[in-house]
Amino acid sequence: MSEDRRKNGAAQAHKFGTFGGVFTPTTLTILGVIMFLRFGQVVGQAGSVGAIAIVLSAKAITLLTAFSVAAIATNTQVKGGGAYYLISRTLGVEYGSVIAIFLYVAQATSVALYVIGFTEAFVGTFPVGLPFRLIATVVNVIVFLCVYVGAGWTIKVQYGILAVLVLSVLSFFAGALPQSSLATFEANAHSAYLPGESFFTMFALFFPAVTGIMAGVNMSGDLRDPGRSIPNGTFAAILFTGAIYLLMALFLAATRSQEALIHQGLIVREIAFSPLLITAGVFAATLSSALGSMMGAPRVLQAFASDDVFPRLRPLAKGSGPAYEPRRATSLTFLIAQVAIALGDLDAVAPIITMFFLVTYGTLNMACFLEGITKNPSFRPRFRWNHWTLSLLGALLCLAAMFLMNVLWALSAIVIMIAVYALVSRAEVIAAWGDLASGLAFERARVALLRLEKERYHPKNWRPSILALSGGAWSRNHLAEYACWLSAGRGVVSLAQVLFGDVEDLFVRRNEAERLLRQHIQDEGMAAFPAVVVAEDLGQGIKSLIQCHGIGGVRPNTILLGWSEDPERVGLFARTLRLCRAMGRSLVVVRYDRTVERSRDEAPEGSLNVWWREPHNGALMLLLAHLMKQNRLWRDHPLRILCPVPPLADRTNLLKEMTDRLALARIDAEIVVLPAEDRLATLQEEMTREKSAALFVGFEPPEPGTEGDFLDTYRAVTDLPGDVILVSSAGDVALEA
Repeated sequence: MSEDRRKNGAAQAHKFGTFGGVFTPTTLTILGVIMFLRFGQVVGQAGSVGAIAIVLSAKAITLLTAFSVAAIATNTQVKGGGAYYLISRTLGVEYGSVIAIFLYVAQATSVALYVIGFTEAFVGTFPVGLPFRLIATVVNVIVFLCVYVGAGWTIKVQYGILAVLVLSVLSFFAGALPQSSLATFEANAHSAYLPGESFFTMFALFFPAVTGIMAGVNMSGDLRDPGRSIPNGTFAAILFTGAIYLLMALFLAATRSQEALIHQGLIVREIAFSPLLITAGVFAATLSSALGSMMGAPRVLQAFASDDVFPRLRPLAKGSGPAYEPRRATSLTFLIAQVAIALGDLDAVAPIITMFFLVTYGTLNMACFLEGITKNPSFRPRFRWNHWTLSLLGALLCLAAMFLMNVLWALSAIVIMIAVYALVSRAEVIAAWGDLASGLAFERARVALLRLEKERYHPKNWRPSILALSGGAWSRNHLAEYACWLSAGRGVVSLAQVLFGDVEDLFVRRNEAERLLRQHIQDEGMAAFPAVVVAEDLGQGIKSLIQCHGIGGVRPNTILLGWSEDPERVGLFARTLRLCRAMGRSLVVVRYDRTVERSRDEAPEGSLNVWWREPHNGALMLLLAHLMKQNRLWRDHPLRILCPVPPLADRTNLLKEMTDRLALARIDAEIVVLPAEDRLATLQEEMTREKSAALFVGFEPPEPGTEGDFLDTYRAVTDLPGDVILVSSAGDVALEA
């Protein structure tokens, strides 16, 4: 079913407010199985001081995460999907997919945790003699059927469960108060860990108790005002349950010995004023937590499937009834919980769930941190009590807790995250919503540009920033190819096109030309940017490009254009060369040999040759030839330096000087000494003897009135076989840098 139909269905459904939609399910999930069945063990082994530290540490993580959730939830229109929706619409579809999988599996497995807890309490109270897993399966089926009917009915049931739970907690405090002893409390202050246990294993056992903050968030699609209900309900539930856990830790430590706390699972019932109320509370807490997880997990999966990231999950996006209940996803959740019931027990399942929730919380905090640190103008949350430092602290605490609990599990979780991220990235899913990636890239670029603006230029930092006057690149693709080859992924390439006319008449055509040029760049897999201008003639267009294209330290330092012998355009060609040099740009002019057979995925056969006549242009030629060899297509082409030497010169000394220059430049090349009586004839003979794929030749732009002589001078060079690349350096390159 389409997203629009899902929205319409949700609009017709009954919506819940802060108390019913967020506070109640969150509180019931937090005050669950761990509180009644395992919290005594945590207090006994960690001691009262350690138990309080565990509660405060766990609550710190969830509180910081709640700050991040509140900021993101009040910054966007929250729909169904809870944490998955928040992260996918912030960090992007890749991170959203990772969290969808982790959060769904964690909550589906949590159903088993709570069902096992209920069964453990039930068997301890009513020894019926039936197999443990059979009873757990029956409970799992009952929970499934309750949720399958619909969230509205389930939430109404939870109101009654909350009342029972509050009464059971009050019963515990009423019974513990007269039994409390300061001496017992002092005796239980220090830890008494069993073999193989530690503070962090107790933290892992306890942490699922506080992960219920997602119970309300995951009901986002069923809330009247998610942006208001999620922050208010979540914070209220965290503070309310935090106070209960701290008081319980104090009273448990003050009423029973550590030995009793460690080994008696339902010690809370022995301490309480009314054991019957505790029994009812255990049943209520475990069932309500199971119901909350069984409601929340399918909604995450349904939202994920609706985004069509993995087409095979599409059937799970289907909803039923006016509330668009995720019954297919609920059925799958039931099966996963049943598998966990068959394979695990309470103590084994809890650490796994802890790890999955820590990944979710850490990513949520990271999403909010990145939104804040990049100063994204669209990040304007109505919730003002959050800062990126709090989100960063929350993310770091989650990461630290993961590794302190279990290094192997933490590494496994990170590997799974990377694998899912890579899988979604490879699928190249096109999301219909914006994400943080572009904002993060913009902020990095902004900071880098400002830093470049302050830095003094040094030849060591020279990188090719090439503006290729390629026109419509599809018609002169060789210029675009050479621009990319000469930059070799080390610089910036812009492909420029000039449209002739008035910009007021052609702005629509200009936008379309830029779109087509950008599409061509993408189709060809080029790392380049399009640049299209409208001008009265080519000369004006080139002037505009040279003056205005680029920003700060990434303005083009090299202009690349094609060789022209058109008599009608020789004046414009020469003026363009002079203008570029006058504005401090290096020049690269490519004469493309169309007679050479070449395929799309292969460079022409032969060597790369640099005709070295003087160091000024030679340095840039040698560096560009070296960069060209870094490309896969040119990697196996030998690089040769052709040095014309006068007859009376000391060839040995010149050869040593060139060898030293190459060593200083850290460039490997073969030095070929050529006689210099007739340089052009010698060069032509060498190009015929040794097949040339590309020849670099230095030149200087012609002076006004000498355009014809310039063409005549270089015609003999441009007529040589293979591609010829004329280079004129602006002097900003040094080989020894």
